[in-house]
Amino acid sequence: MTATRQDTDALRALRGLEDSRSSVRLRAALAVGTAPDPCFVDKLVERCAIEPEFFVRDMLTWALVRHPVSLTLPGLLREVRSERAQARSQALHTLSKIGDQQAWAAITQAVLSDADDEVARSAWRAAVVLVPEGEESALATVLATQLGRGEQETQLSLSQALVALGEVIVPALHAATTASDPRRRAHAVATQRLLRDPDAGFESAIEEAKRVVALAGAPKTEDRELC
Repeated sequence: MTATRQDTDALRALRGLEDSRSSVRLRAALAVGTAPDPCFVDKLVERCAIEPEFFVRDMLTWALVRHPVSLTLPGLLREVRSERAQARSQALHTLSKIGDQQAWAAITQAVLSDADDEVARSAWRAAVVLVPEGEESALATVLATQLGRGEQETQLSLSQALVALGEVIVPALHAATTASDPRRRAHAVATQRLLRDPDAGFESAIEEAKRVVALAGAPKTEDRELC
């Protein structure tokens, strides 16, 4: 294949990433990942921030993973600090797929507690993949500050991230079971159950945990009789 032909194919793929049809964008991302080229990297990162279709974003991430880390890492790290939530979320997701520990420095406490649930969930997953050996306990402590946050899907993501760290999460979970917030306590108890039994369904675990927390907070019989 001549250089001219290669340039033409690259230009076609780059244009395809901006096509109004999602099927065309998907094929373009597949083509870019199949024949990686440094000229694609910036456009792939840029497109991740604005691509509306999940399955196309996933292909964009796959295409980025196919390129050398030295080319993709700088742009992705910049995107983690973007004002656009989708840019932050997709960059973190892609960093978790690349798995290079050079990205660990970007997983700050601010990132792990991002106000956007999708960004936070991506950060939790990335953190578990990127955490250096010996820092798992410190990560568990930071992740535990997010217990009780959001709806069930968000809580499940956090529990899965914590459980993936293993037994180092036990002290942080134990501390959270005494928190003043009942949602936080219930989420901690549910995560403890998942740590003991990874096959337990989260929905049943959280409902059981809520009952445990409610009963623990109820006045004792003799207390009621004195009222």
